[in-house]
Amino acid sequence: MTPPTSAGTVLREWRTRRRFSQMDLALQAHVSTKHLSNVETGRARPSPEMILHLCEHLDVPLRDRNSILLAAGHAPRYRHSPLESIDSSEVRHVVDMVLAAHHYPAVVVDGQWNLVAANDAAGLFLHGIAPELLTPPINVIRLSLHPGGLAPRVVNFAEYAGHVLARLRRLASNSPDPVLDELLTEFANLHTTTPARSDGVVLPLELSTPTGVIRMFSTITTFGSPRDVTLSELAIETFYPADDASAALLTLG
Repeated sequence: MTPPTSAGTVLREWRTRRRFSQMDLALQAHVSTKHLSNVETGRARPSPEMILHLCEHLDVPLRDRNSILLAAGHAPRYRHSPLESIDSSEVRHVVDMVLAAHHYPAVVVDGQWNLVAANDAAGLFLHGIAPELLTPPINVIRLSLHPGGLAPRVVNFAEYAGHVLARLRRLASNSPDPVLDELLTEFANLHTTTPARSDGVVLPLELSTPTGVIRMFSTITTFGSPRDVTLSELAIETFYPADDASAALLTLG
C-alpha cells in the first residue's frame, strides 16, 4: 500500500513547480527558512493558517489547498459545489448572470476546459461540428483544434492553433492535470505558425460562416476572491467583434 503523501511534500512540490527556492518563499511569506524546511520534511506539523499562508504565496488552487489541509490532518476550508449539481447552486446563478450580460458569444469552462455553460450567441461555434465532439463533457480546446470541430472553419487556423496550444501549455504548467496533458499529447503534431500580423494588438479568430468571415478577439475572466472550489476553477471566455463588419455580421446572427 502506498503511504499517503505528506502535506510538507506537497508544499515542496508546489514550491519547486513555482520555481521558488526555500529562501525565496521564506522571504515572501515572512517565515524562517528553518521552519519552512521543517514543514517540508515533516519535522514540523503546520497549522491550517500556515498552510493557507504558504499556499497563497505559491498560488495553489483551492482544490489542492483542501488536499494539503487534509494531508496535515486539518479540515478543508473551501466549499466544493459539485459540478453535476451546478444547475441548482449559487454557482449557476453567478454564471447565468455573467452570460446574460454579454451579447456576443461567451462560454464558461472548468479547469480542464470542459464546457460548463454558454449563451445563445455561442451557437455560432457549433455549426457542422462532428456529433462525437458534442458528447459531454465537451472540451472546448478539442472543439477548437480537432478536424471535426472548428478547425475547417478557422481561416487563420495555423496561427490560432498556436495561440490555443500556448494557452494549454501555460495551463498545464500552472496546474498539472492528466486531462490537460492528454490534450497536449493529442495535438502535439499539429502544424502551427507564429502569429505574423502586425495590424492589431490581439490575434483574432477568423471564423468562416454562411454570411461571411467574422473576426473576433476574446478575453478570459476568472471570478475574484472565490471561496468555492468549483467557482475558482471556472473561466469565462467572452468574444467581441474585431471590426465593424464583423460586428454587423454578429448582430445579424
